[in-house]
Amino acid sequence: MSTSARSATTALAYEDAPLTRFHIKVTVAGTGGQFSDGFILGIIGIVIAAATTSLGLAPLWIGLLGAATLVGLFLGAVVVGPIADRIGRRQIFAWDMLAFAVLSLVQFFVQTPGQLLVLRLLLGLVLGADYVVSKSLVTEHAPLRFRGRLMSLLAVAWAAGYVFAYLVGFLLAGQGEDAWRYMLAISAIPALLVFGFRLGVPEAPLWLSRHGRDAEAAAVVRRHLGPNVHPPTATPSANRRGTGALFSPAYRKRTAVGALFYVCQVIPFFALGTFSPQVMEALGVTSKLGAGALYNVFLLAGAIVGLLIIDKISRRLFLIGTFAAGGALLAALTAFADIGGPVISVSLFTAFAFVLAAAVNLEFVYPPELFPTDLRASGVGIAVAASRIGSAASTFLLPLVASGYGMGVALGGCVVVLFIGALVCWAWAPETSAESLDGIDARG
Repeated sequence: MSTSARSATTALAYEDAPLTRFHIKVTVAGTGGQFSDGFILGIIGIVIAAATTSLGLAPLWIGLLGAATLVGLFLGAVVVGPIADRIGRRQIFAWDMLAFAVLSLVQFFVQTPGQLLVLRLLLGLVLGADYVVSKSLVTEHAPLRFRGRLMSLLAVAWAAGYVFAYLVGFLLAGQGEDAWRYMLAISAIPALLVFGFRLGVPEAPLWLSRHGRDAEAAAVVRRHLGPNVHPPTATPSANRRGTGALFSPAYRKRTAVGALFYVCQVIPFFALGTFSPQVMEALGVTSKLGAGALYNVFLLAGAIVGLLIIDKISRRLFLIGTFAAGGALLAALTAFADIGGPVISVSLFTAFAFVLAAAVNLEFVYPPELFPTDLRASGVGIAVAASRIGSAASTFLLPLVASGYGMGVALGGCVVVLFIGALVCWAWAPETSAESLDGIDARG
């Protein structure tokens, strides 16, 4: 058999390519922004507690600083999504971590709550941009069989950043009145480490092909996957669709599901995670830092378990099941906190953290699977932006509601949100685990 004949018989479609070192490199590069995001969102609660005296933080400033990065994430995601669909993902992906590192270091020098608030908003803008391009680019490079697990690595990185933040805060707490400055500035380190990985990541061949740049797409595939892998051959769009297409009859249900499931996950996740020491104290747990540490360990464990099962069960089952289980655990915590004692409270709270952290994998895997290539970054941007409205509002309101009406009312609100998420997914969520990106594009 000739060489050309052998090549023809062994040729693979782009999404059927075997997993290679290149795919791992792209995924590792994508984890940097997620680790950094987890870190700066996880550290702020500890920083607020440590800097209250130094910065003179009143309750209003505490709420604003807790929500600032989330507001920035909203703006970054909704603005950058359409830009990334038009100009590509690579350039933003390559350079945003450098901007993040610089802003992280500047936090060390703040003197007023207003200065820190501005920096947290800017950091959120950068991370909002990174959410959009990282999720889109890693999804578009990933082989179909490994897409869920590769995207779940981003979720594990986020959880690792969140847990690392708590560890850093725990170790630095009590090390002087300026310890909180080091807690904030240390987030520059992982951002700088991943920056080098990103410079060598090429544009996604699927995006190149969708924009009529087939020769460039073929060159990327040939260089990184070899001559036996066919580059994608998406038909270029004659009319560039804007964000409005996401609300057309063809996509509005997917857009709604992407936004609503994300909102219903992050409201309890960020509200309770950011203020976990305060939640533990209100539930009668005396060692609130120790309980918070256990909570964070279960967050990381849940993210890892979620990675292991993401491709073994349907997306719909994963979505509905984790919402229902999380809601049931939090309802039990609310109902039995006064009679069960600290051990029961901590057990239920950490079990809740485990379930919700496993579900966080879906925030990275599911939204990019809902949208075609020319709308993917915009669709992910809307989902992220919607989620950040919910998480910013919940992070701002939880301490106010808890102080005014009690922690039981705050927890009860989170239970309602989780059950709403289960109902929305049961009614509208499509199954996407076996759907190729080419197939999504072909549907229009």
